[in-house]
Amino acid sequence: MVLEFSNRNSMRRFRRRSLRLAAVVSALATVPSLAGTQPYPTQPVRLIVGYPAGGASDITARVMGQWLSERLGQPFVIDNRSGAGTNIATETVVRASPDGYTLLMVTAANAINATLYERLSFYFTRDVAPVAGIIRMQNVLEVNPAVPAKTVPELIAYAKANPDKLNMASAGIGSPSHVAGELFNMMAGVSIRHVPYRGGAAALTDLLSGQVQVMFDNLATALEHIKAGRVRPLAVTAAVRSDMLPDLPAVSEFVPGYEASSWFGLGAPKATPREIIDILNKEINAGLADPRINARLAELGGSSLAGSPADFARLIAAETEKWGRVVKFSGAQPE
Repeated sequence: MVLEFSNRNSMRRFRRRSLRLAAVVSALATVPSLAGTQPYPTQPVRLIVGYPAGGASDITARVMGQWLSERLGQPFVIDNRSGAGTNIATETVVRASPDGYTLLMVTAANAINATLYERLSFYFTRDVAPVAGIIRMQNVLEVNPAVPAKTVPELIAYAKANPDKLNMASAGIGSPSHVAGELFNMMAGVSIRHVPYRGGAAALTDLLSGQVQVMFDNLATALEHIKAGRVRPLAVTAAVRSDMLPDLPAVSEFVPGYEASSWFGLGAPKATPREIIDILNKEINAGLADPRINARLAELGGSSLAGSPADFARLIAAETEKWGRVVKFSGAQPE
């Protein structure tokens, strides 16, 4: 009888221990599952911009950063790290942890710098993972009204008849406005002398005053002066005409194959998990499909660059190759 009672007590204790153990195991089993489903991001994200506040790249970053903040529930904080032709910003991201919390506003300058700078501490197409394209922006070939040319063919003829008489302003050596002009020189067979400035505003000021005669300017920036007659537009630089000035031809209508545009997108440090890149790509593309975002980008004179990370990678590779040829042709060297 005593033995039977003891066995019953042992069985009860065994069942209680088994139930407690099962409960602990069940609780522990849920921990990895909860962690695995914790959504990205769980903290603020830094978006590094290689230009000062107020420019097109900064505005684009703030528009898209606000959208991503609303969609993903964490602040996307814009961090302006200007200097060295965007290389300071790029190096900051290259050295960051590949966890999705430090991102780069990728621009055409990154493709240009790959050849312009001989000694960089990074190799852009290797060290930065493309996330998504955002916007492609048209430039406009414009001249001071004192220049007699009213069309692209007339400008080419005038430049050939008056070698080195025309000066071309740009936002700086290696800037998109600079290489757009050098591409024109290369493809049209002319020699318009380059005059670099520290920023597009200073270059435009001297174009308006007649100190320089030609500029490949951002279309949205130039539009006010075009409408006021302070500069004369000859053509847009993208492959097709712009909705902002639909009657203005494209340079490619006279110089076949010519195309030069600014573009922006998002990049991340290499080895950033594919899941994070896919989340960001999906939400950026959703923003580019939103009428509010599209309207804001249109104000910058741009059109959306919706697509996959692979699409953006192909654009970067093609632009790097193209501008590499132009930089070598021009002999441009960084200041």
